Amino acid sequence: MQEEKRENTLIPNFPKLEEEVLAFWEKEKVFEKTLEQTKKGKKFVFFEGPPTANGKPGIHHVLARAFKDVVLRYKTMRGYYVERKAGWDTHGLPVELQVEKALNISGKPDIEKYGVDKFNQMCKESVWKYQKEWEGMTRRIGFWLDMNHPYVTYKNEYIESLWWIIKQIWDKKLLYKGHKVVPHCPRCGTALSSHEVAQGYRDVTEDSVYVKFKVEGEKNTYILSWTTTPWTLPGNVALAVGKDIAYVKIKVGNESYIIAKDRTGSVIKLPLGKTLTSNRSVEGSIEIQQVYSGKDLVGLKYEPLFDIKPLQTEKSYQVYEADFVNTEEGTGIVHTAVMYGEDDYQLGERVGLPKYHTVDENGHFTKDVPHWAGKYVKDKVVEKGIIADLEKQGLLLKKETHTHSYPHCWRCDTPLLYYAKDSWFINMSSLREKLMKNNEDINWVPAHIKHGRFGEWLNEVKDWAFSRERFWGTPLPIWESADGDRICIGSFEELRKLAKDPTKVGESFDPHRPFVDDIILTKDAKEYRRVKEVIDVWFDSGSMPFAQWHYPFENKERIDDNVSFPAAYISEAIDQTRGWF
Repeated sequence: MQEEKRENTLIPNFPKLEEEVLAFWEKEKVFEKTLEQTKKGKKFVFFEGPPTANGKPGIHHVLARAFKDVVLRYKTMRGYYVERKAGWDTHGLPVELQVEKALNISGKPDIEKYGVDKFNQMCKESVWKYQKEWEGMTRRIGFWLDMNHPYVTYKNEYIESLWWIIKQIWDKKLLYKGHKVVPHCPRCGTALSSHEVAQGYRDVTEDSVYVKFKVEGEKNTYILSWTTTPWTLPGNVALAVGKDIAYVKIKVGNESYIIAKDRTGSVIKLPLGKTLTSNRSVEGSIEIQQVYSGKDLVGLKYEPLFDIKPLQTEKSYQVYEADFVNTEEGTGIVHTAVMYGEDDYQLGERVGLPKYHTVDENGHFTKDVPHWAGKYVKDKVVEKGIIADLEKQGLLLKKETHTHSYPHCWRCDTPLLYYAKDSWFINMSSLREKLMKNNEDINWVPAHIKHGRFGEWLNEVKDWAFSRERFWGTPLPIWESADGDRICIGSFEELRKLAKDPTKVGESFDPHRPFVDDIILTKDAKEYRRVKEVIDVWFDSGSMPFAQWHYPFENKERIDDNVSFPAAYISEAIDQTRGWF
């Protein structure tokens, strides 16, 4: 036994050894000395992606920081000067949702009732909840990082740099306000960008329906259309066909249906008859009464499913041609609700269909929708009720369960709605070629991301919906007059010069809501008030190469002389490839 004890005392206590090494590094300021010794060496620029300290660090953060540290140490030992500035991501929905939970409130109306100033103050305090845990983890794993001089995205100097960047985008005419269909979270009450949407897809099984739209003036004749979103049916204003797709009118029992020829067997589950002239149905098959091309159907009118007066215009409830229609699924005829689909909206713009919401921004039917006013559209009971209503009217051919990938809010997990609304956009699509060209200069590891996950995203890049109708974020620095003129502010000094009351932009100025909302600008005898939006939190963190140095108000040489830009090394989790960078 004594022999065994003696052997055990020889086994190293690795955690104790690690703590001793860490204590030595701190006492002797080894990290600081490496920076001092290499100060005149060649620069190796590293960007640290900022975490949010309102959540605890996990093992995946340890892994990511190990990948960072090993390369940075290697470069330091080779004589490179490697600055390692820490950062904190402090704005956005992740923070707001945590505070809502702590206050036991939910959604924008509750926040406004509580008070935006008090709510934002709580957000500001909450982002440091787990700061000690993050700093402790960073120290314990031996990751050398300058935690004493971090960049913080809610700080005034950081926000001022963001305003300057936005002003550059504005001056290049790449920033615009548009009314488009965007991914919208009804619970959070805000639009989301395409890269946020990409983080929230998951498979769901829902009811899909084949709906019968009754043709005007023809007895028992219906146009068939399929949808996986029954809640959009009250907003239907048109049906879309492909002009070169073959369509047929078929007789099934006492009713006639118009459907794409290639989809008949899949939808009706019976083979087509072989004669166009016989008045008799072939037993066990379907009688074809007429054959059309899509363009033959254009202008055909049908009766509305629901009696919603604001949708009833001269252009409504008829068939239009559209190039997005195909015969891969459904009936080859697309139900069109202008306000709830990107293709639908573009078709509506082209032919002049009414733009009128049957659903509010909280995801509830408006007062115009009979039986369902005030009900949440994604409620299973409501969807089943709509389907039952169609069946009662004799307008339901059949329903099926359908499993598909559907986007959910990346933060609150609420099903998103594609919803037409005003948003501010950065015209990324005009920069597509330049972005793809720049991507060729990046050394991606693993290499397949270059032309795979990231390259494919760049190839399909959409204009960035970067405004958010929320509270705790960098305010969009745009002021608007009553007659629609706009001013984009690029610095606090510019704001002070144009402010009706310059004392509101003093030394203690807080650029956050609601304080910045109270600042009125005057120019050419007109008053300007700030738009209410804040910006996408990913714009916050993605601007850190410049904003961490308060560029261009300070440290101009760091960017202009390529001292701290561009980066030579970034190492982050793969989900950041469509988020932070």
